[in-house]
Amino acid sequence: MEVVYRAKAGHIGGDLSCLNVLTALYFDVMNIDPSNPSDPDRDRFILSKGHCVEALYVTLESRGYFTHELTDTLGQFGSILSGHPTIEVNGIEVSSGALGHGLSIGVGMALAAKMDSKPYRTFVVMGDGEQGEGSIYEAAMSASHFKLDNLVAVIDRNHLQISGNTEDVMAIENITERWSSFGWDVVTANGDDVADLVKTFHAIDYNCGKPHLIISETTKGRGVSFMENVAKWHHGVPDEEQYRTAIKEIECRIANESNL
Repeated sequence: MEVVYRAKAGHIGGDLSCLNVLTALYFDVMNIDPSNPSDPDRDRFILSKGHCVEALYVTLESRGYFTHELTDTLGQFGSILSGHPTIEVNGIEVSSGALGHGLSIGVGMALAAKMDSKPYRTFVVMGDGEQGEGSIYEAAMSASHFKLDNLVAVIDRNHLQISGNTEDVMAIENITERWSSFGWDVVTANGDDVADLVKTFHAIDYNCGKPHLIISETTKGRGVSFMENVAKWHHGVPDEEQYRTAIKEIECRIANESNL
């Protein structure tokens, strides 16, 4: 919230809906070492919905890839941080955000691991509005054909894209049946619950001969009452009053949860 408010730009709604997935991956699931970001055996991560890079920046900062001083430069002239992930930033594997490209790159990474007999896994986070891109389904067919069970894709299923409800703009249901028909192992998780996400990731069978899809059911603008399930916050930036209201609500929730 602070990063988007300060930069006066960002995609706060999708940031908040995918942040639990990033937290689960970077703090529990993925084999990574911020002190050795080029480890050839590290797990790979691609944020295909690259417009939600603010969530990735704060996650990388929290994990130790860079300092908060760098995060604070977002939106400033000369900063290496931009509105989409770029490889100039420590911890980012590929420049992404052209919707529909991330899964194809992930297929290439996963296939390379198979060919080189490497243990690393590849994780790709996509948006649900992004599912209208045809290149995703070419990648889905390829992943199944090559039996890439070391590939995990996640759809941030918050049901809203910039122009409205996904089912009104370009219907994508039934997601489970669609991806299962492509030969993927498909499960659904409560993306608003970190514990359920961690449990779902750890239940994956990486020797089943199928690529994996997690449909992460989330809430756009999760954690800020006036932003939740409101399409305008896809690309909205809070004014000062909205910012202070949101921060107060978040701080109150943290305090209440700390007392449980």
